[in-house]
Amino acid sequence: MRFGLTKATPARGGLWNPMEEIVQMQDMLNNMFKERNFGERWSEAGILAPLVDVKDEGSEILVTTDLPGVEKGDVDLDVSDNMLTISAKRNFENEEKDEGYLRRERTYSSFSRTVTLPSTVSVEGAKAKLENGVLSVTLPKMQIEENKKILIE
Repeated sequence: MRFGLTKATPARGGLWNPMEEIVQMQDMLNNMFKERNFGERWSEAGILAPLVDVKDEGSEILVTTDLPGVEKGDVDLDVSDNMLTISAKRNFENEEKDEGYLRRERTYSSFSRTVTLPSTVSVEGAKAKLENGVLSVTLPKMQIEENKKILIE
């Protein structure tokens, strides 16, 4: 991939056309982002929130997401109005010593993501588990009473 502006080409009549350079720059940026590999993990790509899977399992809803490097104490889950909000933070510190040189790098990432659930759920009986960097949240569906007939007096 080559970066930098290309030599301006004269427009019809031999005059410089700034719009042509803008179009060339836009094409170059589009190609650059097409070639960019954004990684698989939210922390590597600088993505503000990881991807979420929502699955209807009959009597409950299962929500799964990858949270590599996140401890369970750094995750908050809230349910309100058929929406699940997952918030997390991740701190990482790397210290490296080599021939008297000390290098210390720190990273802090956080996000909050709200997912609309396909059914009304209950917080009672809900379960959440963070294992090997994978968060699984199981939410039981609320039982809605069957339609009942109303007698007219």
